Amino acid sequence: MIELLSDPSIWLALFTLTALEIVLGIDNIIFISILSSRLPKTKQKQARQVGLFLAMGTRILLLFSLSFIMKLTTPLFTILEHAISGRDLILISGGLFLIAKSTTEIHHKLEGESSLSDDSKKQISFTQVIVQILILDVVFSLDSVITAVGMTDKLGVMITAVVLSVGFMLLSSGSISDFVDRHPTIKILALSFLILIGVALLGEGLELHIPKGYIYFAMCFSVMVEFLNMKLRTKSDKPIALRGK
Repeated sequence: MIELLSDPSIWLALFTLTALEIVLGIDNIIFISILSSRLPKTKQKQARQVGLFLAMGTRILLLFSLSFIMKLTTPLFTILEHAISGRDLILISGGLFLIAKSTTEIHHKLEGESSLSDDSKKQISFTQVIVQILILDVVFSLDSVITAVGMTDKLGVMITAVVLSVGFMLLSSGSISDFVDRHPTIKILALSFLILIGVALLGEGLELHIPKGYIYFAMCFSVMVEFLNMKLRTKSDKPIALRGK
């Protein structure tokens, strides 16, 4: 154990993997924040925390079942000369769910009811939000675990990186959620990113690999442009108001 702690390569792998887990978890935080914003203010923080703890638990369980994950790559059937495995089915289903859910959220924010009564708010239950978060946690966790396995073969390093990254996300989720809520254009941009990620997951499941560097560059460039727009916006310019929660 002491030899492992004194090995610089272990620390380097832990630092690098933690950083990657945080980057891969940003989209998870955004999605959790947007979903939890549909709940009453008093329950939003609890929903974010439960969602992130579920993400951590899902990733750790997947790490302990690496042999099962490897079996997911075995082809189950063929569609249009493309072999479809269990992993592909998860990615395709997750991608379609992400595209559909993000599109629905955009519609809700732009075309939905201008105000919701107390009765309609009750229809969006805490359990429904958590179930939706859990579904996406599985998809995002699969991507995260595959990245972890490619970085190191030390299970302890993988689990530590996951715990540290989720700890960071727990600390920052409130700030990110508040920032997204204060800036409506950022919320729509974030939902557009989630559609882009859904398309990437769908392509990955159909063996149409889109280099992630292109996706991250497009996302970073869009964020930079939006920040410039926010800086150039005069104080008299009021941001567009989205529909109520």
